[in-house]
Amino acid sequence: MADIDIYFWTTPNGYKVTILLEELGWDYNVIPVHIGKGEQFNPEFLKISPNNKIPAMVDHKAADGKPIALFESGAIMMYLAEKSGGRFMPADMRNRYRIVEWLMFQMGGIGPMLGQAHHFRRYTKKQIPYAIERYTSEAKRLYRVLDKRLGEIDYLAGEYSIADMAVYPWLRPYKWQGQDIAAWPNLQRWYSAVRERPAVQKGLAVLQDKVDRNRKKPSGEAWDVLFGSTQFKER
Repeated sequence: MADIDIYFWTTPNGYKVTILLEELGWDYNVIPVHIGKGEQFNPEFLKISPNNKIPAMVDHKAADGKPIALFESGAIMMYLAEKSGGRFMPADMRNRYRIVEWLMFQMGGIGPMLGQAHHFRRYTKKQIPYAIERYTSEAKRLYRVLDKRLGEIDYLAGEYSIADMAVYPWLRPYKWQGQDIAAWPNLQRWYSAVRERPAVQKGLAVLQDKVDRNRKKPSGEAWDVLFGSTQFKER
């Protein structure tokens, strides 16, 4: 058995971590957490991830020889990069914080805003034109930021890094966000380069048998678990 357990489901945030682990070439155990069935609310999972979100990680052999549990995908990525000795996030302060700023751009902008675009364009029971326009426009603005940056440099922080691994999975469903990747030539060049990496393809293949190929909107209990009152119960 590998030393690292990844609590995972097939979402952009989940893929961020599996892509990094594949890039590192490390073995890891995948523990599925089916968010459509409410498994993220199980008491044992909440001990590891108190915000009831995936991914989460347990490294049974941390640097001090003791297990460490982490939640939040960005924190997990930084931990794994540091554990590797600085692969995909070097130790020198200038380059390190260039990577951190673009990782935070994903955590604070790309993920939340594109996630809202997904929600209001695809998942709400009632169409809300203001919300659709707002988050589609914000997605376009974020794409413009990325395209401008990638017109100046090959990867977001110069060299390929955890920042690129964090952003890429969120851009895969660009049509859900009302965007056309071909409209952004610099971004499209970067997107193709990241997509073609063997480790990225392996990271995206994790639990592929669990992916809903029909892309149906959740309904009934599944919708309530993902977006409705189940989310807000005290536990």
